[in-house]
Amino acid sequence: MTDEKSQKERVEKKVDEKFQGKELEKAAEAKANASLEKEAEEESLKTEEKPVEVKPEKSLEERKKELLEKAKKLKEKVEETTTEELKEKVKIKKRTDMLIPLEEYVKAGIYLGTKVVTPAMKPFVYRRRADGLAIFNTDLIDEKLKESIEYLSKFAPEDVVLACKRQAGWKAAEKFSELTGIRVFTKKYPAGILTNTNLVDFFENELTIVIDSWLDKNALNDTLNVNKKVLMVCDTNNFAKGADQIIIGNNKSPKSLGVIFYLLARGYCKARKIDANIPDLEWWTGEED
Repeated sequence: MTDEKSQKERVEKKVDEKFQGKELEKAAEAKANASLEKEAEEESLKTEEKPVEVKPEKSLEERKKELLEKAKKLKEKVEETTTEELKEKVKIKKRTDMLIPLEEYVKAGIYLGTKVVTPAMKPFVYRRRADGLAIFNTDLIDEKLKESIEYLSKFAPEDVVLACKRQAGWKAAEKFSELTGIRVFTKKYPAGILTNTNLVDFFENELTIVIDSWLDKNALNDTLNVNKKVLMVCDTNNFAKGADQIIIGNNKSPKSLGVIFYLLARGYCKARKIDANIPDLEWWTGEED
């Protein structure tokens, strides 16, 4: 019994020593980082002048070699500038190919995420604001919307259902439904309508558009249970699990959702050759009564 007790004490002692060792390692690492930061700051703040070197006079051959090297560097600099200009031209061309002008995306705040960023959304975020909000890349927002319009256009209106429980999207969602003929559920999604064949209003669909996977989880789960497709709008705090196609962007504000529904309606009606009188963007974003 005494041997067992001693063995147990030895094991506990080893565990304690290991734990203490890790804590010491962390402290040492923190100290080293602090020291390095201090050194870097001091190096950057140095203001002393460097001593002037007195160089011997160069030979003709040396000066010729130096001139050739300078000419080579100048050529590389010109080529580099040309490359940068070309990149900028490509960037401008890409911006002109956007579904709507960049300033309209910005004005609607579609690029504004939340403070929480899920792993699935991380690739679409390029920075955080000073207040902690994550910012979507607007080029990627546009690309995902283009992909989603093309994807949605493969389905007939009667095979699609839209779930939008968030009140901020009700006005735009209902107009979207009116223009496209796609059935919409706003205030409440009837549980089991896609899964329970005994319900009077049961129907089968092929695609469900989910505006927020958190609020519209019942519609999302029903769709996944019957193995149908999902088109999901994802903010930075959404998980894209279960989605076959995603739209990235702010799914919390009326203006942002207005932009999304406007582009989906416009693209879908054009692709499906639906004759619809689609209001201007200002109507969707609430800037026009």
